[in-house]
Amino acid sequence: MKKLAVTAVIIAGALLSNVDANAQYRTDAPQKSEAQLIMESAEASETPVIITLEQALEIALSENVSVKVADMEIKRAEYAKKGSYASLFPQIDASGAYQRTIKKQVMYMDFDMSSLMGGGAGTEGTEIPDGVEIPETGATDSAESSTDNGGGIEMGRWNTWSAGLSAAMPLVNAQLWASLKISGMDVELAVEKARASRLDMVTQVKNAYFSTLLAKEAFEVYKQVYENAVQNLAETQKKYDVQKVSEMELLRAKTTVANAIPNVYNAEGSVILALWQLKAVLGVDLDMNIDVAGKLEDWSQHMLYDLHQHDGASLDMNSTMKQLAIQAEMLAQTVKVQQYANIPSLALAFNFSLNAMTNDFKFSEYRWTPYSYVALSLNIPIFAGGKRYQQIRQAKNQYEQVQLQTVNTERQLKIAIRQCLNTMETNMKSYYAAKEAVAAAQKGYDIVEKSYQVGRSTLIEVNDAQLALTQSQLAASQAVYNFLSAKSQLEQTLGQDFIQ
Repeated sequence: MKKLAVTAVIIAGALLSNVDANAQYRTDAPQKSEAQLIMESAEASETPVIITLEQALEIALSENVSVKVADMEIKRAEYAKKGSYASLFPQIDASGAYQRTIKKQVMYMDFDMSSLMGGGAGTEGTEIPDGVEIPETGATDSAESSTDNGGGIEMGRWNTWSAGLSAAMPLVNAQLWASLKISGMDVELAVEKARASRLDMVTQVKNAYFSTLLAKEAFEVYKQVYENAVQNLAETQKKYDVQKVSEMELLRAKTTVANAIPNVYNAEGSVILALWQLKAVLGVDLDMNIDVAGKLEDWSQHMLYDLHQHDGASLDMNSTMKQLAIQAEMLAQTVKVQQYANIPSLALAFNFSLNAMTNDFKFSEYRWTPYSYVALSLNIPIFAGGKRYQQIRQAKNQYEQVQLQTVNTERQLKIAIRQCLNTMETNMKSYYAAKEAVAAAQKGYDIVEKSYQVGRSTLIEVNDAQLALTQSQLAASQAVYNFLSAKSQLEQTLGQDFIQ
């Protein structure tokens, strides 16, 4: 009985551990982002997957090509920064060389070498200069060589082998130290450019999203116009059958229907094109089955906007201004780099080499001669024809240019802010006026349509009422779109990040 109980406990423990392991495995598995889940569902679904503006922005932040390129540019700048710091470390190189002599050099002496090398008459009384040795063997060959060369001696051997190791590093170099700071600023500039790319991408996504909503609104309006025209045609046909209207009235009704059909097709094509544009901005496949959520009317609540909150708006978060500030700082550092070129620099060097000179290829019998040294080199700039002075002036000129560009850019951005605020205010007023016009036009159309049904109005009056209703509906939608587009541009100018 005890054995059975122990066995049951062991099995239960094994099952629990297996369950814990599976749970741990599921926990550790990488979780897919919402953007990835939406894209996968859109690829597999036959019906359009409805996405909100926030979801569209999430997809664009992970899939947009310009954002990916900007992130890669940050990594490139970081690699360059790390590479610039390598200048502070010793630079070690190994080298090897082989040289085959084709024609040896010849050296001439001011005495008779043939008498020394050949042992001819008068040798015993000839004084041998210091540093000249007479070989014990091969005297005849040497003498012949001397004779062939007009009394000179051939120098060197046919094969020369060398191998070495060298190292060098700067000890004192103010110009190098100053340039390293520029590399760090380059990374900061790349980060800010990536942020600017994201801000621009967010604005593009918003405009594409709102353009799609506007195209859908226009499609619904023209579709309603077509349906009303078909309904009026049916009513006119009934009246014509009982001879209450003329054939001219029937032809006018048919013409109205025929004129409404191209507008419906054009509006439908505009919706498809707007969706393609949105997909292109998002960075997804153009065949992906997605659609936008909501209507422009849902965004009209954003038009209750306090425009005075931007009085004296600050450009501290504007990406263009921040980039110019970083560039100005980099150029100020560049001026220091050029000035530091006049400061002496100190470097340490080491070299070790092995050399061998032979006439054969018997490597085991080679005699390798070592040679090594350690050196300190001091470089004191004295005169370069005014080159360094002109480089300093050039750097200062570039710095002053950026300062002027900053002032002009700030002025232009403030104009852009005022223009956005003016556009927003104008479209807020236009929207409320258009909403009143839509209500009045809808009421007028309903009255004229019922009057036409009882024979108190003509089809021309119905068409006029329909035209007024269509124009007021499109004007209201256009006002909302213009307001949202200007608001998106304002947010980009002020540097309001979507992530924040």
